[in-house]
Amino acid sequence: MASSKILLITGVSSGFGRALAGEALAAGHKVVGTVRSAQAKRDFESLSAKAAFGRVLDVTDFDAIDGIVAEIEETVGPVDVLVNNAGYGHEGIMEESPLSEMRRQFDVNVFGAVAMMKAVLPFMRERRRGHVLNITSMGGHITMPGITYYCGSKFALEGISEALGKEVKPLGIAVTAVAPGSFRTDWAGRSMTRTPRSIADYDHIFDPIRKTREEKSGKQLGDPQKAARAMLAAIAADRPPTHLLLGSDALGLVRDKLSAFENEIRDWEAVTVSTDG
Repeated sequence: MASSKILLITGVSSGFGRALAGEALAAGHKVVGTVRSAQAKRDFESLSAKAAFGRVLDVTDFDAIDGIVAEIEETVGPVDVLVNNAGYGHEGIMEESPLSEMRRQFDVNVFGAVAMMKAVLPFMRERRRGHVLNITSMGGHITMPGITYYCGSKFALEGISEALGKEVKPLGIAVTAVAPGSFRTDWAGRSMTRTPRSIADYDHIFDPIRKTREEKSGKQLGDPQKAARAMLAAIAADRPPTHLLLGSDALGLVRDKLSAFENEIRDWEAVTVSTDG
């Protein structure tokens, strides 16, 4: 087994967070997991009497984060790996979706993740080591109609992860953006919030996508346990990746996007360079 580490994982009650926590504990690591209720804390700590530590925290309670991270450092030990997993999907056509839904999406998926990173970085910087994993999505590279706010939040987290990685690499800290495709988690079920439909003009583009998503929910190709093992491999790597796609669907869709982007750049190259001088 590789050397034991302390992982701080947000949102360990279900999905990737729970899968990663379970695999990490099985591999001999200690896991501090954030949850949103006392009952969920008890459930999580029942996974291991000596290595699973629950903390009740909503990542949008920005004022509480620094104190909780400092307490973890003091009572559990130095956080070697922060995994920003807490997040959810918002489904809704942009014109139909109120700005309040966008704020909530960004508060959880972006601001919560950044607040966690800002809390752990002083400790990692002092030790000149550490690893941050941000769970983004293939929706941080490719887009689909009907999840505009979600894709925006994941594009934001991808960009923040990549830029932060350049800032902290000289300090011995690695940052990896992990972008899963479709996995058998609660993302498209219990965890998704949906803005009600109101504009018929969008029915033809949106309805088939929603129908497909609902039919596939629970039957997706991706296995969360295998995703967790892939993340542990990235954590153990001497040179962790900046971007890690998970799932053959993510691989195919992102490659298609890059190919289409390259073609468009080529088509418009003369216009692009015409602005010089």
